[in-house]
Amino acid sequence: MKIVTSVFFFFKKLHYSFYSNNNRKKGKYKAHQPVVIRGKGVVSFGKQVSFGVINSPYYYNTYAYIEARTENSIIEFGENVNINNSFSAVSERKIVIKNNVLVGFNCAITDSNFHDLNPKNRKITDPNPAEVRIEDNVFIGNNVTILKGVTIGKNTVVAAGSIVTKSFPENVVIGGSPAKIISHLD
Repeated sequence: MKIVTSVFFFFKKLHYSFYSNNNRKKGKYKAHQPVVIRGKGVVSFGKQVSFGVINSPYYYNTYAYIEARTENSIIEFGENVNINNSFSAVSERKIVIKNNVLVGFNCAITDSNFHDLNPKNRKITDPNPAEVRIEDNVFIGNNVTILKGVTIGKNTVVAAGSIVTKSFPENVVIGGSPAKIISHLD
């Protein structure tokens, strides 16, 4: 059974690799599930970045999606970043995930609204994308959405199910929709 599963995932990763079109990747990552990397921007990986967790939800039926959409878009992963299944990061400006970050399953990070909020310009892209920064040693729970302009401070914990719409300092636990400070870490 283990050989059959290994062969299945080899071909699954191979299949999804055909959807990737980004030729500005820097560094390497370990993929336990398929990773699709698209866009015209730069996507860089530090040492020991991994995607997918075998014994976790969404392992058999999802993939990670990373898109540095424009030529000026940047997505940076630091070192020792572990990302669970069904992850997405889409950038029109810049997304930075620093070192020793843990990300739960079904996490989405975006630095743009992707459409202008003005009804007259709704079909035009967001004129004001804003950088997202996840600082060192942040723990992001399952089913979290992080929106444009957010910085999450060092050592912060983001509770499962949170929608993060504003920045938070280091050493706090945040949660909710929209996220707010729940407690402080010592």
